[in-house]
Amino acid sequence: MGFNKKQWSWIFYDWANSGYGIIVTTAVLPVYFKTVAQNAGVTQANATAYWGYANSFGTLVVSILAPVLGALADYPHHKKRLLSTFSFLGIVMTLGLALLPPSQWQLLLAVYILSIIGYSGGNLFYDSFLTDVADNKKMDSLSSNGYAYGYLGGVIAFILFLVLQLTSGFGMLSSYGVARWSFLLAALWWIIFFIPLLKNVQQVYSLPENAHPITSSFKRVWATVTHLRQYKAAAWFLIAYFFYIDGVDTIFTMATSIGMDMGITTTTLMIVLLVVQLVAFPFSILYGRIANRFSARKGILLAIILYFGICLYALKLTTTVDFWILAVLVGTSQGGIQALSRSYFGKLIPKESGSEFFGFYNILGKFSAVMGPVLVGIVTQITGKSTIGAASLSILFLIGLVIFLMLPKLTGDK
Repeated sequence: MGFNKKQWSWIFYDWANSGYGIIVTTAVLPVYFKTVAQNAGVTQANATAYWGYANSFGTLVVSILAPVLGALADYPHHKKRLLSTFSFLGIVMTLGLALLPPSQWQLLLAVYILSIIGYSGGNLFYDSFLTDVADNKKMDSLSSNGYAYGYLGGVIAFILFLVLQLTSGFGMLSSYGVARWSFLLAALWWIIFFIPLLKNVQQVYSLPENAHPITSSFKRVWATVTHLRQYKAAAWFLIAYFFYIDGVDTIFTMATSIGMDMGITTTTLMIVLLVVQLVAFPFSILYGRIANRFSARKGILLAIILYFGICLYALKLTTTVDFWILAVLVGTSQGGIQALSRSYFGKLIPKESGSEFFGFYNILGKFSAVMGPVLVGIVTQITGKSTIGAASLSILFLIGLVIFLMLPKLTGDK
C-alpha cells in the first residue's frame, strides 16, 4: 500500500525524533549525567535519584497538560503551531545539552527536563495528526510504518554515535566530547527530518474557530470527562491499553537491569538494544499488513498474547542465549502493538476532537509506566529473582487482554 508525500512526511517525524529517544534518553545522557554529577561530588545514589526525578517531572508536566493541550490543538491551525512549538523546544534544549560545560550538572538536568517536555509534547500532536493524514482504511498501515521507520532512524543515528564512540571522535574527542557531539547529532537529526512535515502536512479536521480557545479547551476537557459514557468503546479501550502498554514499557525499561543481574556485559546490552531496534523495523511493517489482511483488533490481540508468552518465557532465563531470544521476541511485537493501538484508537474517536482524545491516550500511556516497575520490584524482592519479577508482568497483559476482548468489533473488522 503506497503513501503520498503528506503521509511520508508524517512518517519521517518519527524518524526525526528517534535520535533523541535512543541517544539522549536511553544510551548516552544517563551515563554522561551520572559521571558529571559524581565528578562534582554527588553520590552515585543521589545521581540516580536526581535522574529519576527529572524523568518523572518532565513526563508528569506533559501528562497533566496533555488533554487540555490536545483540546486546544483541535481549533483551526493550532495543531501544527503546537507541534512546532514543542518540537523546537525539544530541539533547542537538546542543543543546549551539547553546549553546556560538564561542570554544570544542575543546569544540565534542568535543560534535560525542558527537552523531555518538548519531546513528549511533540509526540502528542504528532500522534493526533494521524487522523489528518490517513482515512480509517490506511491508518493501520501508516501508523505501523511510522513506528517502523522511527526504529530504523534510531538505529542509524545510534550507529553514527557508535562510530564517534569507538574512534574517540576520530582521535579528536574525549569521552565528554563524544557525548556532547552525540547530543548535537540528535538535535540536527530532529530538525532536518522534521522539515518535510512542516512543509507538507496540514490540519484537516478541526472544530469551529473560537474567540477564547484556552478557556473553551478546559471546558471541553471537563465535558468529555463527565460524558465518557458517550464514548464507551474509546473509554474501555483506554483502560485495556493502560494495562497492556504498562507491561510493554516495563519490559523495555527493566530489560537492562535484568540483563545485568544475569551478568551480561554493558557492551552486549548495547548490542542487544541495537538488534531489538533492527528487528522492530520489519516487524512493525508486518503488523500493519496483518491489520490490513485481518484487522487491527486481531493484530493487537496477537501482540498481547505474544507478550504474555514472553513474560512466561522470562521464568527460564539462565543464559545469555536465553536473554537474546527474549530480546528478539520483544522486538517482533514492540512496535506493532504500539502502532496498531494508536491507529485503533484513531478509528474510535471523533476526528474533529482527535487531539483532545489523543491527549487522554498519551496521559494514560505515560501514567501506565508506574505500576509495572513497582510490580516487578516487589516480586523480585520477595522471590530474590528478577526473572520471576519480569514474569509477573503477565498479569497486566492478562487483564488488558480480557478487557480488550470485551470491546465491540469495529466496522469492517473480520
